[in-house]
Amino acid sequence: MAQTRKKRRRKHRGTQGGRVDANRRPSRPRSRAEAKARARTGTKKKGAPRGDQPPTWRSAITRGLVAAVIFTVLLVLIFKRSFGSALGLGAFMLAFYIPAGYYMDMLMWRRRERARIRAAERP
Repeated sequence: MAQTRKKRRRKHRGTQGGRVDANRRPSRPRSRAEAKARARTGTKKKGAPRGDQPPTWRSAITRGLVAAVIFTVLLVLIFKRSFGSALGLGAFMLAFYIPAGYYMDMLMWRRRERARIRAAERP
């Protein structure tokens, strides 16, 4: 038995030459609540770029943990250290990496802030 269902028709887009504009404006929202929801999810910027934010201890701890784990794995695999001694050195490096990373980030952030303030003061 043959199908008798009609094919769904779509609106024509584009010109007679065949060009279709990709940057079409979306249709207007139907209600005020929908407009608010669309505005919230639309072009939302997430604050300042990562480089312009002051450093945090949390980011220093995360970076220190990653570096200490990599250091410990390299000691075990490449330098053939026992796991206990590699773990001890890894813990020492973690205790070193966290404050060193935080204060290095703080130094660089203050430097960028001073440069940004100087650039804003210039006419």
